[in-house]
Amino acid sequence: MPQPHTLKITEIFSSIQGEGLRQGEPTLFIRLTGCNLRCDFCDTKYAWKGGQKLCVEEILKRVEKENKKFPSEWVCLTGGEPLIQDVKELIEKLKLNGMKIQIETNATQYQDLPVDWYTLSPKPPEYFFRTEFTDKAKEVKLVVSQELDLEIIQKMRNAFPEKVPILLQPESNQKWSLDKGMELLKTSLIRGLKNIKVSLQLHKIYEIE
Repeated sequence: MPQPHTLKITEIFSSIQGEGLRQGEPTLFIRLTGCNLRCDFCDTKYAWKGGQKLCVEEILKRVEKENKKFPSEWVCLTGGEPLIQDVKELIEKLKLNGMKIQIETNATQYQDLPVDWYTLSPKPPEYFFRTEFTDKAKEVKLVVSQELDLEIIQKMRNAFPEKVPILLQPESNQKWSLDKGMELLKTSLIRGLKNIKVSLQLHKIYEIE
């Protein structure tokens, strides 16, 4: 008998979306284990390894239980990097249960999935992303790290349709990064770049998961 498909999961929890255009919306998070990049500024390094192997049905039961505590129609698959695992069956079954799907990804991996909202966050030093995402992204989030500069923002603006916002998200809300984000926004505007915005991490302000 074939074994059920399993995924390595770090945690499943209900909260609000703390980042991006969906900020503040009730969201259930499924944090998958593992990452192919492992940036030094990552604030979820605990998700790089470990995790628990769960079959899709077990994940769905946990989702149902969590969603009773803090109801939401949105599920966000995040990591780590969620797309290094085969998430198609999970997403299809979540959709059958009436959930809307957001994926937060570094965009270096691609799967053909029925996703409602892609948040792309290309990472230094190359800021590489798979071109399949170009017309699928709802937002592009750039962490305001030491490496981020105006030329990278220009590159991202050129790569994606103007309707897709480029979000400058300070690194863990640190002051130097907040200041740099505002300066990069100003210089982007002076250069004539459109739909560039500053963002932050709302869950860090509320001190929640």
